[in-house]
Amino acid sequence: MADYILVLDEGTTSTRAMLFAIDGVLVASAQQELTQHYPQSGWVEHDASEIWNKTLQCALDVIPKAGGAAAIAAIGITNQRETVIAWDKSSGEPLTRAIVWQDRRTEPFCMELRDGGHEKSVQSRTGLLLDPYFSGTKMRWMLDNVPEVRAASDKGSLAFGTVESWLTFKLTGGLHVTDASNASRTLLLELAGKQFDEGLCDLFGVPRAALAEVSDMSGPLAETDPALFGRAIPIAGMAGDQQSATIGQACLLPGETKATYGTGAFVLTNQGTSIPHSDNRLLGTVLFQIDGKRTYAIEGSVFVAGSLVQWLRDSLGIVEVASQTEELARSIPDSGGVTIVPALAGLGAPHWRAEARGVISGLSFASGKPQLARAALEAMAHQTSDLAKAFAADGTAWETLRIDGGMAANTWMAQDLANVLNITVERPDFIETTALGAAMLAAAGADLYSGLQEAADAMRGKLTRFEPDMDEEVRAARLANWEKALATA
Repeated sequence: MADYILVLDEGTTSTRAMLFAIDGVLVASAQQELTQHYPQSGWVEHDASEIWNKTLQCALDVIPKAGGAAAIAAIGITNQRETVIAWDKSSGEPLTRAIVWQDRRTEPFCMELRDGGHEKSVQSRTGLLLDPYFSGTKMRWMLDNVPEVRAASDKGSLAFGTVESWLTFKLTGGLHVTDASNASRTLLLELAGKQFDEGLCDLFGVPRAALAEVSDMSGPLAETDPALFGRAIPIAGMAGDQQSATIGQACLLPGETKATYGTGAFVLTNQGTSIPHSDNRLLGTVLFQIDGKRTYAIEGSVFVAGSLVQWLRDSLGIVEVASQTEELARSIPDSGGVTIVPALAGLGAPHWRAEARGVISGLSFASGKPQLARAALEAMAHQTSDLAKAFAADGTAWETLRIDGGMAANTWMAQDLANVLNITVERPDFIETTALGAAMLAAAGADLYSGLQEAADAMRGKLTRFEPDMDEEVRAARLANWEKALATA
């Protein structure tokens, strides 16, 4: 009997295969690091072949722990969004390195489109801003700067896709599809449109023929090539990582909100079936699409969260492992006036300042490792507070915030979020909700449950709640220092 869900969770720094029982319990996992390439300042690239090979190897490592491929009921895929891969449909090989979501090289093109008066129209149609973050400008850059990509386009063999599209192509032996959540991050899909929009493709100079078919996110989406695992396994769930985490947090009703603290920080509020609009530079996005029907979300995206702690570890040597930041933060009563604005890759929502750079303010001879570590963790609450104000101004104030991602394991940070935001923060015992959401989509798509709500009810685990306990004067002083440092950035 097929009792397990295999989730392929392809992140920014690593790829994983995770084996879930149908009650949502993690049974086994395998993980491999991905090489980060930084050929120029502001450029971030991945090797698409490495992504595929390591993902496949992780899958092959965990499938025997289920008792073999016959025990896998379905596969769910979740991925870093906005990262673009170009490959040749005939050979199935990548044509250049993938351009990662953090990459800023297309800012001149975005500025050209903004100066041309296109941003308001693009935002109203796609829910997105003209920023290098999104996929469409990356595709255009490849066409303009990589001869192999242009040649493949000229002969009609070019395929563009985000990572789940690339993995599905390789898993199935040639199917070119993308799920609606990832498609909604390209600047090439109208929020109300079923498929990629010809007019938007023309604006960005991306050939429509190179793009995938936009599919549902749960259901009989595809099947793997039997040669890979010994039998054809249904691919029954696909979602971009932040939509998947929102589903994994069971934010299935309008108003329910989650924040994921991984490499970056991403907050999504379920908007229901209404196409979202923001007057405060937040994003509208597809949360999930099932049977052709869409539920939307409003999103705030922060570019640097866990990667700030990684920078403290790898570049400054402040800590040896990320978990040490909690011990350091607890060892002092406050940050001693030190404030970090982690704009190492520009500022995301609600500021959207690609040219901004990181700032450490308030340093003195008394500043040391504890103060820097605590200020780094405090920056998570400060950035989230900026988002909370923007969401409230758009009429979607948060009553409770459900948190997940690797940084959410830091209990000091979770309590600090509750204190600075002055709301209840909920953390599930199982914080890898990105993978869990993909498992829920696949379980529902494989008819193991009657629908997504039933899958979420059955597979979501226990919670810990954090209640605010900070004096208003302390909160106000923290945020005032943040505003001063932010102005410098």
